[in-house]
Amino acid sequence: MVIFEKEDKQRDPLPFLLLATNNRSKVNEYRELLGGLSFRVVSLSERGITINVAEIGESLEENARLKALAVARVSRLLSMSDDSGLEVDILGGEPGCLSARCAGKGANDKDRIDYLLQRLDGVPLEKRSARFRCVIAVASQEGIVGYSFGECAGLIALEPEGKGGFGYDPVFYLPELDRTMAQLSMGEKNRISHRGKAASKIRSLLEGLTV
Repeated sequence: MVIFEKEDKQRDPLPFLLLATNNRSKVNEYRELLGGLSFRVVSLSERGITINVAEIGESLEENARLKALAVARVSRLLSMSDDSGLEVDILGGEPGCLSARCAGKGANDKDRIDYLLQRLDGVPLEKRSARFRCVIAVASQEGIVGYSFGECAGLIALEPEGKGGFGYDPVFYLPELDRTMAQLSMGEKNRISHRGKAASKIRSLLEGLTV
């Protein structure tokens, strides 16, 4: 039996699902992706939790597991973490699990995109095949509850397009839609994205948990 910490039932009858992130864009995506579940989705900052979990794993799954377990043990709440990576075929699958850190400490989304485009300078569009991968881990304070996985294939655009999304979305081109991920509405993105696919699979696990 998974035990969840609750607020006063008269004030907040839903158990918390704590996202191991303070990334506002990611929190908003997950609130839409997990809408309708009997959980109140909250971020670390909303629960007053300050924890920095080093992503020292050698895979997306390892990093998701490390974050979910660490946050669950500190908060004593059911916690969910994801780790996502961009794999570019011509770069041998890089940056992969280093996607957020490949451009150096303190780099922002623009810096990471610029770094990627520099590495692909001169490579034609048809040879820029890539995929986003996402691993979600859910943990209680006792240990891992479950995992889910999602993947989305596309190409790396020659230059950024679109103002939506975050991360590498402006250069992740979807040939079947003739748009980048950053040019999609949140609803369109959530239906096809790596994170959306992983979240749809984790829903059944969350729906099966009883309080």
